[in-house]
Amino acid sequence: MRTFDNLAAFTAAVGEDLGTSDWHTVTQEQIDLFADATGDHQWIHVDPEKAAKGPFGTTIAHGYLTLSLLPNLLGQAYEVNNLAMGMNYGANKVRFPSPVPVDSKIRVSAKLLEAKPIAIGTQFVVQATVEREGSEKPVCIAEVVYVLAGQE
Repeated sequence: MRTFDNLAAFTAAVGEDLGTSDWHTVTQEQIDLFADATGDHQWIHVDPEKAAKGPFGTTIAHGYLTLSLLPNLLGQAYEVNNLAMGMNYGANKVRFPSPVPVDSKIRVSAKLLEAKPIAIGTQFVVQATVEREGSEKPVCIAEVVYVLAGQE
């Protein structure tokens, strides 16, 4: 894990790779809980018997489940110390180039693309690329936006 002592050190890292998370296994239980939380019970995600006959031969994770794992995975890749506040501000671009079959292992690598001062702190754009073990294509590429404020 890459550690930044403060907001200034993180800001100075624009254009740099921030790190890579540990591997995370996406389980059917996690997929089912996500389906329950969002109301998205499409068979390709939650019906193993029907999905076995489908295009991927098994259930697959929701794309938005993969996206929702980014805060946890990015938190394993890098950290910024001495913050007063940090919040998710949104995403500029999100794509899901390939599926995440159940029991796949995924991880994220991050690159800091941009830092811009705003009224309540600094807005950062991080490119997050989620890869699946054994796959050449990433499963998610996202430009996520965070606002961080340093301690006074």
